[in-house]
Amino acid sequence: MSKWNLLFISWITACVATAGSLFFSEVMNYPPCSLCWYQRILLYPLVLIFGVGLWTEDASYKKYVYPMAGLGLAVAAYHNLLYFGIISEELAPCTQELSCTNKQLELFGFLTIPLLSLFGFLMIMVLTWLDSRVGEKYEK
Repeated sequence: MSKWNLLFISWITACVATAGSLFFSEVMNYPPCSLCWYQRILLYPLVLIFGVGLWTEDASYKKYVYPMAGLGLAVAAYHNLLYFGIISEELAPCTQELSCTNKQLELFGFLTIPLLSLFGFLMIMVLTWLDSRVGEKYEK
């Protein structure tokens, strides 16, 4: 797979994740909790970063993607640990009226909004890492 294809798939992933988060909050009226907001803050700029990377064909976009997607992955992992009860809800930064552990959506009995976020950030990290590997392979 070419570097451009990996970057394009990363951009599509960020676009779908952004559109999904907006769909859940604006169309389905699921209010985002504090951790969801942190994940959105880290996700939304990735659409622009990947877009600029596609437009300019400049591989330096990765120095911005890794920290943002890495932090997003960490917040999403923490959110999932809270959501599934592995970490006590007392450690959540969420307010009492909107808990980070509210079960708003469960597709197929297991696929939740925090889990979708985790998969999105993980996919972005893996695709960006693969892009780095492909670049090293062809440059030698």
